[in-house]
Amino acid sequence: MNFPFPYCVLKSGLLAGERFRSSMKERCVLAIDPGRTKVGVAVVAADGRVFWRGIVTPPELPAVVTSQWEKYQPEAVVVGDRTGSREMVELLRRECPKEAESRIILVPEHGSTLAARSRYWREKPPRGWRRLLPQGLLNPAEPVDDLVAVILAERYWAGR
Repeated sequence: MNFPFPYCVLKSGLLAGERFRSSMKERCVLAIDPGRTKVGVAVVAADGRVFWRGIVTPPELPAVVTSQWEKYQPEAVVVGDRTGSREMVELLRRECPKEAESRIILVPEHGSTLAARSRYWREKPPRGWRRLLPQGLLNPAEPVDDLVAVILAERYWAGR
């Protein structure tokens, strides 16, 4: 399966985050949904606003984490605890900013992909004859790894 990398989705027509973050002092986290071929990344505020989200390949991740770390200065790096999490944490510790190294937190990933698919269909309802099918039979037209990262961040904030 071919994916356009980096696949970045902004929440609004404006650059997400530029509109809301005039003072870089808001509490936010950098969430990562690890994977072997693609990685979902999101910057999410404590109140649930999504400043940035995207999908990148694992080799691109350190550069993305570094740029988002410098731009938003998150209080933690939240990583899903399932597929590839051990390798992802090692990669982050080895190649990302030193401040981020001590702030890596694993979050339970159970059921997050199903939740992301559900959220995808809420944001982009099926059209035409597809709206007659149950959501469980539909496959999103694009990867949902960025939405999984948003859900991981929301789980982190819910536990605080």
